[in-house]
Amino acid sequence: MNDLYRDLSPGAQAAYAELFDVARAHDLHRSVSDLNGSFASKEVKRRKYWYFQFRDIGGGVRQIYAGPDSEGLRALVAKTGSKPARGVTPLAKAAIALGCARVVPAHFRIIRRLSEYGFFSAGGVLVGTHAFLAMGNMLGVSWCDSTGTQDVDFAHPGKNISIALPSTIKIDVHAAIESLALGLLPITSFAGNAGATYINPSRPDLRVDFLTMRHRGGDAPVVVPNLNIALQPLKFMEFSMEHPVQMAIVCDEGAFTVNAPIPSRYALHKLVVWGERNKAFRTKANKDLRQAAALISYFAHHQPEDLVQAWQDMVTRGRGWKKRVREGVRALALAYPDRPEFVSLAAETG
Repeated sequence: MNDLYRDLSPGAQAAYAELFDVARAHDLHRSVSDLNGSFASKEVKRRKYWYFQFRDIGGGVRQIYAGPDSEGLRALVAKTGSKPARGVTPLAKAAIALGCARVVPAHFRIIRRLSEYGFFSAGGVLVGTHAFLAMGNMLGVSWCDSTGTQDVDFAHPGKNISIALPSTIKIDVHAAIESLALGLLPITSFAGNAGATYINPSRPDLRVDFLTMRHRGGDAPVVVPNLNIALQPLKFMEFSMEHPVQMAIVCDEGAFTVNAPIPSRYALHKLVVWGERNKAFRTKANKDLRQAAALISYFAHHQPEDLVQAWQDMVTRGRGWKKRVREGVRALALAYPDRPEFVSLAAETG
């Protein structure tokens, strides 16, 4: 018996699959219902991806990312123009009853509001523990570590938006946060500028962090005018943000789709950042290690080739990357000495 994760029942896995397809259909219908265009596919590194292609006001061809090729997405493409018939909320409640992980309502509403404002259509990526929970549902497992989180973490490539958008679109993330009326206030810097974190002084369970990959500007928050938000740069963040996939965020109130890191890449990213955290943040570093352990154990038993591919990508990025991920692997082997997959991984990677 694996003490890091448990397989969801076939019924729960089927319920999530249906919920994901229906939620994506609703999100896709909302995204493209007012645009004149068509779906197109392209192949990237031998994988097929779908986009909704249209012309913006200036006449340029633009695309909205729809997701990797699958039978469900091809069915959605075939039904373009028809409104989804099934309700999302009953399916979400059924999936939760069968064992799928859910997000607490307050956090669900924050993420949903940003989705409604177009944050994910503009390239935003959900990271942190909420993404980790969504990964479990997508992979068909339940994580045994029930560690909660008080943070809602979002990442965005900042000025390097990888999804083409109409040149006239502006996503007001600050307005989205304010519209929730949850008392979330941006933390200001000593210079008087708004930072990349929103908190509610009277409710410590409500905190929203906006992150991005580190650019040449260093650690100073990056202001992105088209998002009306500041983003906090973090080292190594780009590894998790490349080639995001879609997952469903589930709550008793419903479900919707978001962009999230590829789980195998997210696992190795957690190992890299483990060594970056100082002792003052060791508790959060240990959470990173636990999440990496659960994901790596899953891939070692179910999809080892995905982990190998992510590893090969990471270690070719330079000595700094290789050194840190190996430190994370050694920490993993020490923390879980009875897990043969971690001990063998440490031996293989030196």
